[in-house]
Amino acid sequence: MEYASGGELFERICNAGRFSEDEARFYFQQLISGVSYCHAMQVCHRDLKLENTLLDGSAAHRLKICDFGYSKSSVLHSQPKSTVGTPAYIAPEVLLKKEYDGKIADVWSCGVTLYVMLVGAYPFEDPDEPKNFRRTIHVM
Repeated sequence: MEYASGGELFERICNAGRFSEDEARFYFQQLISGVSYCHAMQVCHRDLKLENTLLDGSAAHRLKICDFGYSKSSVLHSQPKSTVGTPAYIAPEVLLKKEYDGKIADVWSCGVTLYVMLVGAYPFEDPDEPKNFRRTIHVM
C-alpha cells in the first residue's frame, strides 16, 4: 500500500473535535464511493472505522480505505457469522452471532462513522457501561 501522508481520518477528528457538515459530507461521499466499489466487487470490509480510513497528501485529501484483514468475499463464502470488527462500529446483527449480510453491516459502520464526524462522539456511548456495544442491541 502506498504511503498516505495525510494520516488517519481518526486523527483529524480528534484534533477538530467534529467536522462541519461540508467537511463531513466531503469525506463521507468518498467513503461511500469506496465501499460501493468494494461491494460491487463482492467484498465486504467488516471493520470500517475512522482508524481504517487514510488520507493522501493532496490538497483535497483523497480518502483511502485500508486494513482489509477481516474482509470477506461474498462470491467465495456464505454469509458471515463471526463477530469481527470494532465494537463501537459493529452493526446489531453482527453482535447476535447469527448469519448476517456483510454489506449491510458495512453500511451501518459507515453511518456510525458519519455520526462521529458530525457529533464528535460515538452514537451508543454509555459511560456507566464498559461494554457500550451491548447497548446497540437493546436500542435496536
